[in-house]
Amino acid sequence: MTLIPRITNGLARLSDFFIALGPFGLFAVALLDSSLVPLPSSADALMILLTIAHPRLMIVYALLATAGSAIGCLFLYYISRRAGSRALRKFSPAKQKRVKELIDRYDVLSVLVASLMPPPFPFKLFVITAGVFRFSVLRFTVAIIAGRMFRFLLLGYLAIRYGAQARQILERYYPWIGLGLVVLIIVFFVTRNLLKAKSRRAREESLEPDQRQEKPLGT
Repeated sequence: MTLIPRITNGLARLSDFFIALGPFGLFAVALLDSSLVPLPSSADALMILLTIAHPRLMIVYALLATAGSAIGCLFLYYISRRAGSRALRKFSPAKQKRVKELIDRYDVLSVLVASLMPPPFPFKLFVITAGVFRFSVLRFTVAIIAGRMFRFLLLGYLAIRYGAQARQILERYYPWIGLGLVVLIIVFFVTRNLLKAKSRRAREESLEPDQRQEKPLGT
């Protein structure tokens, strides 16, 4: 047996072991899959399986999966931060440049959106890029937790509502759901920024008459 099949079989056995652990296995799978060890059974699939078996524990499963994913992302973030540009070598220069531009332009919003998207979206490239260019750890963590929590809650809801068909529904419709969420998030942030800018201009205009009245006579 060559090296690659051995590694694949080993990961498959490891994945089966984590599945047998139930909620703790979900935490471990989410952690490893978000860091450096891709597993054949994703946290999404395990979240659905566990929720179908125990619907009342859906919130607990979503919290565990989110915690595992966030810790795994932070682990990859700090490894990338320490490694520097070497961490980006396996990605093409075009992809590196595009993701860097997205993070520079949209800040925390880009990481939040990336954390919502399903495979084959290059989510780990966003995590690695954030680490290499030392994106704020706090803002990075908040974005990951918010995005992953929403994602796992949605998976849990689908599992409760559609049972064994949830995975097929996810594969068929989640890209469109993800794009819809992206649009809603962008609209929210744009609207919030516009309201902030309008409020700031209103405050500045309200101060101008007071400033004119305070000028000394004869000036």
